[in-house]
Amino acid sequence: MRVEVDGIALEVEAGATILDATRAAGSWVPTLCFDERQAAFGACRVCLVGVEGSPKPLPACTTPCRDGMVIDTGDQTARRVANAVVELVLSELPQAPAPHTELAQVAGRLQVGEPRWPGVTHPVDHDLRHPYLAFQHELCISCGRCVRACDEVQGAFALTATGRGFEANISAGLDSGFLDSTCVSCGACADTCPTDAITEITVLVAGGELDPGAVTEPGPRLRKGLRS
Repeated sequence: MRVEVDGIALEVEAGATILDATRAAGSWVPTLCFDERQAAFGACRVCLVGVEGSPKPLPACTTPCRDGMVIDTGDQTARRVANAVVELVLSELPQAPAPHTELAQVAGRLQVGEPRWPGVTHPVDHDLRHPYLAFQHELCISCGRCVRACDEVQGAFALTATGRGFEANISAGLDSGFLDSTCVSCGACADTCPTDAITEITVLVAGGELDPGAVTEPGPRLRKGLRS
């Protein structure tokens, strides 16, 4: 199929999504819930783009291309919605995301600064019972990537989405923590998390974000990191 992305004509295979086409054309489209190793989810609505003939922006990650489609990644309505979504996400966090995280990078490229809507934020809630993985619940944006990585990629089914709206979060096992779940310590959840809600304890210790004394039973990798 032939499509046009930001004035660039190109051919894409049948079944390709708009996101596939934009990346092939070298155009940037922001994403938060998307991970190319997982089935497209279309939950965050940050990847909206304009499409000629469509009355509203379309999600790039889940919308298949059609022959002759004309795509505008800089569509003003699409970017306005994406900016508002990212700003709302940031407004729920008790602290700004670390600069290296996907959320911070997306916010930076969209030029989203301090949220305009101050209000209730998620309370700080850290689960440090796992020897390798730290769970910082207050940074969770319910993108679902960790759950899908655990289910689709690893087949461990250790994580579950819980709650709705502002109370939405992720729990391990039956809300009993990683150690009492089917977690196999593969790290797939930490690898895909766009906010560091789930991350390796060694990363937090090395970055000075976590006091080694807060971890009661560090695993081998953490002990090695502390010695070095």
